[in-house]
Amino acid sequence: MTTNGGEALIKSLENEGVEVIFGLPGGAILPVYDPILDSSIRHILVRHEQGAGHMAEGYAHATGKPGVAMVTSGPAATNIVTPLCDAYMDSVPMVCITGQVPYAAIGTDAFQECDTTGITMSVTKHNFLVTEAADIPQIIHDAFHIATTGRPGPVLVDIPKDIVDPGNPRSAMEWYEPSGPQLPGYNPVTVPDPALVAEAATLIRAAERPVVYAGGGILKARGAEALRRLVELTDIPTVTTLMARGALPDDHPLCLGMPGMHGNYTAVTAMQEADLLIALGARFDDRVTGRLDGFAPDAKIIHVDIDPAELNKVRPANVGIRGDCRLTIEALVEALGVDVVDQGIDRAPWKQRISGWQERFPLTYEQSAPGEALKPQFVLEKLRDGSPRDTIVASGVGQHQMWTSQFWNFEQPYTWINSGGLGTMGFSIPAAIGAKVGMPDRTVWAVDGDGCFQMTAQELVTATVERIPIKVALINNGYLGMVRQWQEMFYDERFSEVELGRTVPDYVKWAEAMGCEAIRAEAPEEVEPAVAKANEINDRPVVVEFRCDEREMVFPMVPAGKTNSELLVDPSQEDQPR
Repeated sequence: MTTNGGEALIKSLENEGVEVIFGLPGGAILPVYDPILDSSIRHILVRHEQGAGHMAEGYAHATGKPGVAMVTSGPAATNIVTPLCDAYMDSVPMVCITGQVPYAAIGTDAFQECDTTGITMSVTKHNFLVTEAADIPQIIHDAFHIATTGRPGPVLVDIPKDIVDPGNPRSAMEWYEPSGPQLPGYNPVTVPDPALVAEAATLIRAAERPVVYAGGGILKARGAEALRRLVELTDIPTVTTLMARGALPDDHPLCLGMPGMHGNYTAVTAMQEADLLIALGARFDDRVTGRLDGFAPDAKIIHVDIDPAELNKVRPANVGIRGDCRLTIEALVEALGVDVVDQGIDRAPWKQRISGWQERFPLTYEQSAPGEALKPQFVLEKLRDGSPRDTIVASGVGQHQMWTSQFWNFEQPYTWINSGGLGTMGFSIPAAIGAKVGMPDRTVWAVDGDGCFQMTAQELVTATVERIPIKVALINNGYLGMVRQWQEMFYDERFSEVELGRTVPDYVKWAEAMGCEAIRAEAPEEVEPAVAKANEINDRPVVVEFRCDEREMVFPMVPAGKTNSELLVDPSQEDQPR
């Protein structure tokens, strides 16, 4: 069948099971937008290319399927670099298609030309510059294979305008179905080495103070159920990193919650005092380890990761296993056998120590006095309690991100979407839109700060026009809160360029102008009714502005450059014995 590059591109996407594209047309990609009119694929028109990328990420987080974004050349391609880097850092499967100037014009500084593949080489798992229309079906097939196998990640396909333009002879081609990927040398190892699994099982049996260090790779491998079987079989306490919240339910008796710079005391200290860390799909991020030379000094390390580059990268492993996280956990369960707990190792003292930490150092805050501004932790508790258990929560980056991770109870996997590695402000609203598109029957809340909101709020216009009824909890404290906290604690309260102001913009009027239902809550008694009202509205987006106390800080906290043993707790707990 004779066709053209533009039609071949859309047909290739349909063949890969693509149901939605987040994008914004422009000159170089314009020929591809015509066949979309006849396609089964839904296109969502964003208001900024960065929004398209984050929506594709949110869709991928929520569904496990690759998100797809499509934008034009030049500034559109550079605008999507941030989501590409975000997806790269957090191992999010994503395929991004960018337009490019005609092939013969590449290198001439043509209008809206940039070296897209060169710019994105370091923030994509792989990228392609298509040079022939006939290559499109194979390259698209390969792009999705790369994005979704091994360690997931973003793949970019840059396509010159002339090879998708039906009016150009270079676009003519004969359609064909790819028979499979054509990627010599790309062969991710997913099945773990049985000998290494056996070594790991031996270490687990001998450990007196073990901790499972569960990372985001467990969720990428769809391995939450396997993790639960391992944890219950071994009776080992488990921490779930920022990227793994919900991998083990927070209400599970063996779940200690989030470790790291703003993790809870028990999770941080259990890792620090462990004699064995079983790291599953985690990468020993600096926000988890604190000062590396003081991190878990007595712990042996079992490290499981599908990416061999992560093994021994930060912390040398006693047993480093390359393999798919779910498959490796299942192999560990089989190797350990049913009698793993009855090995003569008395872990009762370890569990008693953990229980003591949980009793003395729970997450806490001081409630507002009458007439005072709202406490953000209180807002998160009411938001949590007033929403369905399977609510999907997307957060921005900053204090509100940490409070959400701390005070929301994640009882199901794949319900927490945030920017972990890159820490991208403005992530939550477009990511929530993408998640809602992928899971339309679920309640989706974006928890945002006023600094984050001002970066990508325009995508609420997209949500209104496209009838995507997300809900936004705007934690408005008038400041870049996390920066203010650091300046208060470590810069002698010299607050430099950190105040945003409470009254400009008027968030209620702004939200209404974008077609949203807008609600404001300023007193504790207003919070619960505001949440209830927001949850009842399902025909348009809702923004609830919560006016919160700018003085509130996130605790616990490991100061930069300190070890996890130097964790700062809430001032009310400073006198508790450690």
